[in-house]
Amino acid sequence: MPQENEDMTIRIEKVLKLERAHGYNDDAVTCGLEKFIQCNLPDALPLVVGYSQKGRFDRQRAVLRLLKHLTDGAKLKSKASDPRDLLRPVSQAKGIGAKRAAMLEKIGIATIEDLLTYLPRRLEDRSRFERIGRLKQGEEVCVRAEIMAVDQIRISQRMNVVKAALGDGTGFLYAVWFNQPWLANQLHRGNEIDLFGKVERNYGELQMRSPVWEPAGEGMEIGRLVPIYPATEGASDRFLRTLIARNLETYGGSFYEVLPDHIRNEHGLLAKRDAVRTLHFPVDSETFEGARRSLAFEELFLLQLGMAATARTGKGRAHADSGKLVDSFLAHLPFTLTSSQRSVAREILTDLRASTRMMRLLQGDVGSGKTVVALIASLYAIEAGYQVAFMVPTEILSEQHALRFRALLSDLPVRMALLTSEEKEKDKVKEQLAGGEIDLLIGTHALIQEDVSFRALGLVVIDEQQRFGVVQRSLIEEKGEMVDLLVMSATPIPRTIALTLYGEFDVSLIEEMPLGKKKIRTVWIAESRRPEVYAEVRHLLEKGGKGYIVLPLVEESEKLDLKAAVQVTEELSAAFSCFGVGLIHGRLPGEERNRVMEAFRAGEIRLLVATTVIEVGIDVLDADFMVIEHAERFGLSQLHQLRGRIGRSGQSATCFAIAEAKTDESKRRLIAFATHLDGFSIAEEDLLIRGPGDLLGTQQHGFLSRLRAVDMIRDLDIMTQARKETRVLYSEGVPPTLMAEVERRFGEMLKWLHV
Repeated sequence: MPQENEDMTIRIEKVLKLERAHGYNDDAVTCGLEKFIQCNLPDALPLVVGYSQKGRFDRQRAVLRLLKHLTDGAKLKSKASDPRDLLRPVSQAKGIGAKRAAMLEKIGIATIEDLLTYLPRRLEDRSRFERIGRLKQGEEVCVRAEIMAVDQIRISQRMNVVKAALGDGTGFLYAVWFNQPWLANQLHRGNEIDLFGKVERNYGELQMRSPVWEPAGEGMEIGRLVPIYPATEGASDRFLRTLIARNLETYGGSFYEVLPDHIRNEHGLLAKRDAVRTLHFPVDSETFEGARRSLAFEELFLLQLGMAATARTGKGRAHADSGKLVDSFLAHLPFTLTSSQRSVAREILTDLRASTRMMRLLQGDVGSGKTVVALIASLYAIEAGYQVAFMVPTEILSEQHALRFRALLSDLPVRMALLTSEEKEKDKVKEQLAGGEIDLLIGTHALIQEDVSFRALGLVVIDEQQRFGVVQRSLIEEKGEMVDLLVMSATPIPRTIALTLYGEFDVSLIEEMPLGKKKIRTVWIAESRRPEVYAEVRHLLEKGGKGYIVLPLVEESEKLDLKAAVQVTEELSAAFSCFGVGLIHGRLPGEERNRVMEAFRAGEIRLLVATTVIEVGIDVLDADFMVIEHAERFGLSQLHQLRGRIGRSGQSATCFAIAEAKTDESKRRLIAFATHLDGFSIAEEDLLIRGPGDLLGTQQHGFLSRLRAVDMIRDLDIMTQARKETRVLYSEGVPPTLMAEVERRFGEMLKWLHV
């Protein structure tokens, strides 16, 4: 077979050279060049589509690209080398010294393998050539022309211009470059060059300002779909392109197949070395996407193998009880569960009855009713004779849960307690807990202290799980044996990410809102119009409204921000004295915080100034407006969480985001916030704007950045296929070489996937 491939390559090359010798008349083979390539080199067919209808110039370009495609493929096959070469430091790659290696490491390129799998962020079509005489102002296009003259002009001490006059027999074009004087020594009269840029008409001339250029027919920067890479200071996009191409020629043959052949064939995936090369030299956008998906499948397949090997699911306790406690709770609820809540509750209770340990992620938007579902699960475990730990990230949220749970469970025989760092009777609570006198313990990270012990911990519920560190989450699980685990998040995670980070978890989603679609109007308004906002606040208060003024709090300047919060409260107290103004923040003593919140609930305080301590857990049902000061300082998911504090009874509400967006990212964030009310839409926008960082903890974000080819929004189908293949292979036995690759690629990072 290798000999046949080699013979075919020689034959194709002969045909192409004959076509060139015949003046590109499409007569080198009787069937025509396009049909010949379709039969003998199908992966290069896009290069020659419509060949018989093209003019001589375009035919010449097509043949040159075919020859280059053929040559590059042969080079890659002939340079098969030791896979260990890919693990060498990037400083040993061609064209890189120590200084450039340090710059590349800043963008995650530490090895030669990292360099060759550094993916473009987009493709730019630089394949369309046009004659100068047919150029239109405003179009971006490629031109091949002869240099007629080159001139260098010093306009000022800081401005140097190189101007080249170019012609192709149909007209003249002037290329202009600013402050690049060295170009005058590179551009020579009589040479033919290719250019790509935007056509302008200035001073009666057709011009391209700062066009991309290269010698005619070189085909690296012009005449193809050009990959555009994420660049960094000292490592430009063009530098990266040249560097990758140079090292791909040397080391591209070092890639070896990771996926078993039957899996690769089943899913139509490219060979690894072909996929890598296609990413950097795509024939068209379809082949690029096919190569990306091939590498994405490999990444997700290896990830799922690693997850399966370290999974914590296994034998658990089957919670057998009558369900009378849950039935009694539901009968006395002052509201009816949504069908989505009932469905998710059934899933969780089925888990608790099984002899396999429950590992479930419960997602739902702000106000969707996750807490009530978690309380149902808690009651089921309690009736079965086990204790429940309900861990939350903040003291104010733990206090709010305790207050609400006491009201909901007042008629039930459930012994409940609160444990926080401020709790006065901590020692008594710990003693009762160890003696089995407490069924449900609500608390913060205080629950993981060494001297906190449970008599029979059966279920752990972690609310706002993304706010806890990995160590904190594992410590609470270790308080019992074969503990069932339910983690909840109101920061929606796109399903592909959820399955990536929580591969060992079953995922449940509450899709309905108890009170129907939210009726919150969100307005992004400039700081210069702040007086208008507070005039509207006065109007809302006069109509009987109640709401929040939210101030940002930055840890590094907490004291300064706290001082500002106090000052703002004093100013608002003077301006709105007849409505009652209060202040709440994280450093406020617990008793004072509870007093302020009770006054706000009762309506004695109608305007509550707050830091982001209210982001989660505040459940004042009649609050109907919010002003977020300096909204550009908040993340998108944080803004959405804050907004979730208003309109909680289904009433119409208004959220004002006062901000001066000074960066494109902050503008996109604020536009998304004002446009979307749905948490999953918010999460996807956040992912598009910033990547996974705002959705996940730092370590998990670092892990996801290692998935170079995966598109976390679009690749759910690949994830599903990879998971299925992983489970089949894992049940049959995983080859040691494959597990070694999992360890090499992900290694220690796998532990950060566990919550």
